[in-house]
Amino acid sequence: MITALKGLYHGVFGAIERLTEGWFMGLAARLAFSSALMMFFLNSAATKVGSGFPGSLIPTVNAYAQMLPPVAEQAGYNADKIPFFSYALIVYGGTYAEFILPVIILLGLFTQAASVAMIGFIAVMTYVDINFHGADAETIGVMFNRVHNSAISDQRLLWCIPLIYLLLKGPGMVSLDGILGFFFKREEI
Repeated sequence: MITALKGLYHGVFGAIERLTEGWFMGLAARLAFSSALMMFFLNSAATKVGSGFPGSLIPTVNAYAQMLPPVAEQAGYNADKIPFFSYALIVYGGTYAEFILPVIILLGLFTQAASVAMIGFIAVMTYVDINFHGADAETIGVMFNRVHNSAISDQRLLWCIPLIYLLLKGPGMVSLDGILGFFFKREEI
């Protein structure tokens, strides 16, 4: 009886594993991250740029105030007074990252590099929130406590899990990387 149950168990879950191998987990990780966070990041980026063309390509003083509050304050909230190297470069990079990285992760294009960049972006965002926006202890939270929804430690850990999967395993065959992989085979090291 135990042998039959064991065989049934391995048969069912082995079949599921074989059917999903190479495509499902990468797709699921990209969809989970994107459905939960893509619009959050795109909307956040939209608050940092002007309107129309070329205004939608240029971070406004609001971007500096959100990302580098002390720098924006010191410049009197005048973006023209903020030096390009290194402050404006950080703001441009951060703003473009919010627009570009979630979209290419959803599409599965340069997914592993985009996942590393997005994890780095989340780390910088966390640092800014804690050090410049005055996040209190409850908002920051701690790991392994009974509170499951702190805005920083709990949420951002969950944000990074699909990205870590994508970093380690890639986006799977149902992705632009997977499609391009048919044309450009990765050499084995």
